[in-house]
Parts: sequence; C-alpha cells; structure tokens
Amino acid sequence: MPEPETTGPRVMPPRLPPWLSRAMEPLPLAPLQPVLALMLARIGRAHPGLYDRLGEHAEKRFGLDPTDLPFSFVLEPRPGRPLARAVRVLPDGLDASIRGPLAGLIGMAEGTLDGDALFFSRVLWVEGDVAASLALRNAIDDARIDFGKVLLGGLGPVGARLADVARARMRTLPGIGGQPWN
Repeated sequence: MPEPETTGPRVMPPRLPPWLSRAMEPLPLAPLQPVLALMLARIGRAHPGLYDRLGEHAEKRFGLDPTDLPFSFVLEPRPGRPLARAVRVLPDGLDASIRGPLAGLIGMAEGTLDGDALFFSRVLWVEGDVAASLALRNAIDDARIDFGKVLLGGLGPVGARLADVARARMRTLPGIGGQPWN
C-alpha cells in the first residue's frame, strides 16, 4: 500500500545533542523543582484561564517525556494549585503521556509547530487518555505561552533580550524555520 500523501514537508524539530543529554544524566533533579514551580506560577499569572480551560481534565496527571533529555516531567494542572515535577522515569498511573523531542514539545506549546503534524508524522507520541491530551494541547495552544519570557522574564530587559536571541537561534535550526504553523 502506498504511503499517504502529505501537504508539506515532514516536521522534524531539532534534537538536543546526545552528549548533552549524557552530561545531564548524573545531575540531581531537586534544583529543577523550584524552577518548575516558578514557571507554573508565571504561566498562571500570564494566562489566568489556562488551567480552568481543561474542564473535566483539570485534575488529571500528565507525563511529558522529552525523548532527548535524561528526565521527564509530571504535570498536574489543577486550577489554583498546579504542580509540575521532574522525574527520572514517568510513574505508573498517569492519565496521559506525551513523548517527543524537547524542541517539538516547546514548539507545540508556543504555537510555532503544529501539534497535529508532529503527532501524525510520529515525532510526538500520545498514550493514555487522548481526550485529556487534546484538552491540554488546546488549552496550551490557545495561550501561546512564550517560554523565553516565562524563563527569563524575571531578568527584566536583559531577560527579554536573551529570550529574543534564543528564539532567533531556534529559527535557524533545521525543522523549525521560524514560521508559525497557523
């Protein structure tokens, strides 16, 4: 049976170099926890309706597994008290998990990459409650989260400039091209 035709080039976000992933393996995850809490707080302030938009899926547990990092994240987007934590291995009992390269997960969240294209080109994998995963994706997609601002916004104008430089650098990487998908 022939391969189905596609409407454009296959989306292939860049992957972190394997040496970088190996270098991060022995690092402790505890220092990431306050950073994740700060990120969730900033995202909540910038997009106050984000977690409420999940509706019946707001209390579910999501695993986010960047395949090019030596750790994963568990997200509990509960309105008013969201929680994210870094883990070495995703635990059992998650409602849904999403796996793929870090740049693909971030690009989907920022709206620079099409999550459907990533899924159908098998760059991202979704397991478990697909409806919950779609609700999460739609809520994040509507918010258009700027992770550069979230991570570096506390540094004032210097942080904004660093975020712009990082974003410009990402646009030059193969598979990104700097063009929003929509």
